[in-house]
Amino acid sequence: MKTIKLIPLLILTLLLSGLANAQNQSGTDSTGLPGDNFSLQGALSLFKEAASIEAFETALNTESNKVNNLDLDGDGNTDYIKVISKADKDNHVFILQAPVSETESQDIAVIELEKTGTETAMIQIIGDEDIYGEEVIVEPDSGEPGAWIEEPVNSNLSGPNSTIGAVQYDLPIVVNVWLWPSVRFVYAPGYRPWVSPWRWRHYPGWWRPWRPLSWHVWHPFRAPWHRSFVVVRTHRVVHAHVVYKPFRSSSVVVRNRHSVAVNNYRVTRSRTTVTGPRGKTTTVKKTTVTGPRGNKATKVKVRRH
Repeated sequence: MKTIKLIPLLILTLLLSGLANAQNQSGTDSTGLPGDNFSLQGALSLFKEAASIEAFETALNTESNKVNNLDLDGDGNTDYIKVISKADKDNHVFILQAPVSETESQDIAVIELEKTGTETAMIQIIGDEDIYGEEVIVEPDSGEPGAWIEEPVNSNLSGPNSTIGAVQYDLPIVVNVWLWPSVRFVYAPGYRPWVSPWRWRHYPGWWRPWRPLSWHVWHPFRAPWHRSFVVVRTHRVVHAHVVYKPFRSSSVVVRNRHSVAVNNYRVTRSRTTVTGPRGKTTTVKKTTVTGPRGNKATKVKVRRH
């Protein structure tokens, strides 16, 4: 009788083990990086729907939107994310930044926008390397309904592919974001760049910080944001990226607090180049990420030359 009772328990254990392994292989295990707690796809989606940059900042800091779960200053509450916009002609950047002390702020990401024609524009959001281990570039998925701009693949590549255990190639097209309300707002006559008036411990009266959720509770909320956006390796929005560089803000406190996780992420990367029988080469870039419980997940990127 005891043997019979143990069989269902053994089957259940094996099933749970299989699910855990599948979870790790699919990339749902935490990397331990701060970026695990901020959705770049979610931020870009909120930007798409916002009627103004001020409205976008409000949406970022609204708990029910489930985009921000960061606690960089370690006070047990979520950080307020302010938005600072800069512009040079038709090139715009929107810096998403968290004040972490009286003297320091940390950039979480930057949205870069360029006008490419009379009624065409392209956009990307780039996660900061101190938060994501390296620059993570996200843009609208080319499968999204609406017009798109043909663009040759740029060989000047950077940023990781977040698809773990899968292969992703460069996208040959770029989504035209001209009809986004936020984009039309920015390019309307009389637009003035928005600079958030808020700073460390001086925040809007409506805002109430909340306690960050644990990884396994937080992660499922990110899934819906991934449907219309994709991680890529190419800086397409080149001019706006140049506009942003002089304004990047990095916190020593944040770097020191997360140095172990960030360094572990960076040192476990490997690159292998294979030459085929006809002289064509394929570069395989593999990153093995160790989660907080010792679980490992591997992401693979393939580039054919």
